[in-house]
Amino acid sequence: MGEMNTLYIILSIVLALACLCMIAAILLQKKRQAGFSGNVGGMSGDKTYFDKNKARTLEGRLERWTKLLGAFFIILSLVLGFLA
Repeated sequence: MGEMNTLYIILSIVLALACLCMIAAILLQKKRQAGFSGNVGGMSGDKTYFDKNKARTLEGRLERWTKLLGAFFIILSLVLGFLA
């Protein structure tokens, strides 16, 4: 019984750290115009050089880390839910 509580506490701490990292990654991203108003400017279908190489930029890395941390958060939350 004590071993299960230790595992639960460790996973809870890892979950809290993942939450803090995900919050930081989201807050560091630039704001984007979304919806119809963002597409009216004429650049909706055009692909620029920046769009093609976005994965190499800081913004692209932040998006990738946000997705990975989100998936990690969901999986870890499910594991903690089953342990409880």
